[in-house]
Amino acid sequence: MTDQRQGPTPRATAAIDASLAREILISERFRAQLLAGIFGGALIAFLAFSASYPGAMAELFHSRLDRVRVGLLLGGFAAYELVVLRGLEKFIKSRTKPPAARRYIDTFVETSLPTLAIVYYMSIVEPFEALLLPPAFVYFVFILLSTLRLDPKLCVFSGIVAATEYGLLAFLSGGAAQLGVASASLTSKAHHGGKALVLLASGVAAGFVARRLEKGFRRTLESLEDRSRILSVFGQHVSPAVVERLLAQKADVKSEVREVCVMFLDVRNFTAFAERKSPEEVVGYLNALFDFMIESVNAHHGIVNKFLGDGFMAVFGAPLRGDNDCKNAIEAAIEIVSKLEALVADGSIPATRVGIGIASGKALIGNVGSSERKEYTVIGDVVNVASRVEGLNKELGSQILVTARVFESCGLELPEATATAPLHVRGRKEPVRIFRLA
Repeated sequence: MTDQRQGPTPRATAAIDASLAREILISERFRAQLLAGIFGGALIAFLAFSASYPGAMAELFHSRLDRVRVGLLLGGFAAYELVVLRGLEKFIKSRTKPPAARRYIDTFVETSLPTLAIVYYMSIVEPFEALLLPPAFVYFVFILLSTLRLDPKLCVFSGIVAATEYGLLAFLSGGAAQLGVASASLTSKAHHGGKALVLLASGVAAGFVARRLEKGFRRTLESLEDRSRILSVFGQHVSPAVVERLLAQKADVKSEVREVCVMFLDVRNFTAFAERKSPEEVVGYLNALFDFMIESVNAHHGIVNKFLGDGFMAVFGAPLRGDNDCKNAIEAAIEIVSKLEALVADGSIPATRVGIGIASGKALIGNVGSSERKEYTVIGDVVNVASRVEGLNKELGSQILVTARVFESCGLELPEATATAPLHVRGRKEPVRIFRLA
């Protein structure tokens, strides 16, 4: 079997990119909601705890905090995230992408929020001590959440902003000698420089994580696009199991010439039956027949390509090749006749006979139609021959006729098969050798 794997079409790629952009916006919306919730919750918790236990707050933060200033700081952070959230909602509704500059500005502002908190601390405690307090660790929260942007560059940018701003604060805050602390190593510039490098490395690591997440999203969307493409072309023709095989093999639907086996099936005396029945009864009767007939075709690796009123055309060997398409077609035909006779015998359906004709040969397979509506079809002389062979059942009083090519290729032991004299088929000059199987 030739390899039919290929990348998505330009239209499919555009659809995947649009879907991915939307998923990124939804992910960013979640990040903004999370941050707004964190800052809002922190504001409420701070105001409540500082009012109830002011001494404990002073001990925790090494200073008595100005409730108004801290409240405004946390409230401002929460308000900013709500503004970001509103903007993201607009982009999601309009299905447009935010400008790249806006995303970088948002990343810069958010990553700078811990810097503002540290600057505030520096106004009430020693500068190097402020660098050791909890706000300095909030940088890591923003770097971690930057992965939800699904953009490696923004993650690295977040790490660069955090490392640069923290490093500048450490450099501008003076030396450890200013402090009467027990451990000079914790307040040395080398220590804070190392922390800045860790922030930078965290941004790079977050970038790798974001890249992996983005690839995972893209693979998922490509899989969904493949499934949609396969279902749009074959969804009404093949069984779910065949759809899964098509997806697994990434079968293409481009036009090509291929050896196939074609089956035509016709319900005998259907016109007379329909004249005596109501439309509901006719449809119910056909559905009862087609239900097990299609099941047999699917079970033998074929597809019902077209319904022809009181019959159908089935194809074996397209879109997927079987191990022996002629064998599969004959086995499906024999099974259909056997099931039909069993249903008639137990009274499940009225007395019914069918005519089945099978031929094999080369045919053009692929999509035919316009840009608005396409149909997977099979075109070639083999289709005409199979149709004509099916029609010969009326003359011979048979139910299954196959061409000699099909019979000789199937590899089945069929002791009841009988060869007919070469018959003339309408539309062909040379007579066709036919075998009667039922």
